[in-house]
Amino acid sequence: MKLDFPLRKIIHVDMDAFYASVEQMDNPDLREKAVAVGGSEKRGVVAAASYQARKYGVRSAISGALAKKLCPDLIFVKPRFDRYKEISLKIRAIFYEYTDLVEPLSLDEAYLDVTTNKKGNPSASQIAEEIRDRIFKEVGLTASAGISINKFIAKVASDYNKPNGQKTVNPEEVPLFLEHLDIRKFYGVGKVTAEKMYQLGIFTGKDLKGKSTEFLTEHFGKSGAYYYQVVRGIHTSEVKPNRIPKSVGAERTFDENLSSEIFMLKKLENIAFELEKRLKKSSIAGKTVTLKIKYSDFSQQTRSKTLPYFIAEKSLILETAKELLYQEKMDNSVRLLGISLSNLNTDKKAASDKKTISIQLKLDF
Repeated sequence: MKLDFPLRKIIHVDMDAFYASVEQMDNPDLREKAVAVGGSEKRGVVAAASYQARKYGVRSAISGALAKKLCPDLIFVKPRFDRYKEISLKIRAIFYEYTDLVEPLSLDEAYLDVTTNKKGNPSASQIAEEIRDRIFKEVGLTASAGISINKFIAKVASDYNKPNGQKTVNPEEVPLFLEHLDIRKFYGVGKVTAEKMYQLGIFTGKDLKGKSTEFLTEHFGKSGAYYYQVVRGIHTSEVKPNRIPKSVGAERTFDENLSSEIFMLKKLENIAFELEKRLKKSSIAGKTVTLKIKYSDFSQQTRSKTLPYFIAEKSLILETAKELLYQEKMDNSVRLLGISLSNLNTDKKAASDKKTISIQLKLDF
């Protein structure tokens, strides 16, 4: 049997509770304990939580205060992004020993296309197992992996046997795997979309598969076509080794709420300096400056301005951010400020080689 869309051998590697696991590895006193990276019991937002903390409902993006309420014994640790990046680069070096087609999504996860690979191993499952074993022995951390015919299924599968496990979805298993999948497990279906699908009687992949493309487009707009395709195992996006960023930003959550624009200006200066460093490191400039404001009641606002020229210098970024800050009066005190730059000079560089590989359904996974 031959499918009319490209089949590849894709691995999605996802580190297990990466930030928290690095902290536990570096500090033996934190091992086997409930740890939250970022935030505090009074301020801030949790960036990552150890599996011991997750048992209590602690997860990323919740407030430190709520996290402490859920888990009274929770230990808060300040993030060390330089250390996380150092570890991440060691892990990526292992990936590149198997294939040059590596697409990092963040410091702790990446796609690998091993359809053809440097080891000449026809089994993507064996490669994933070998990579995970090497990460554990050479770095000291555990990773989970998903293996299948495309990026979508591989990413869904990597969450299947977490932590420290892997899941292979062979080509002939794809239809049933997707039909039995809870709609909340579909990558790209968030909480709001899931609730809307429930109201439409869509609870599993099989329910989703029963809906026409017209029905899905009517209720979910452009995303409807995406849902129609992926539930049928169709996802033609290639592993892109050089992902082009759409925006570059920096932000800070404050220990105390700020109610005066004067105090905010000093914070914005520091944020603009950090953003300038990130832009220059990657030789990136942009035209659209966006100011992000999160208030003490957790409501959020963004204000943007597009310039007629590219900028990357702190002074120009800060000047535009100040203008946006004074654009309208604050209704509340502020807990977080951020500045990002988009409409980048990299946007036209995104064209990439469009090679596809059509393979018979019976692949050795």
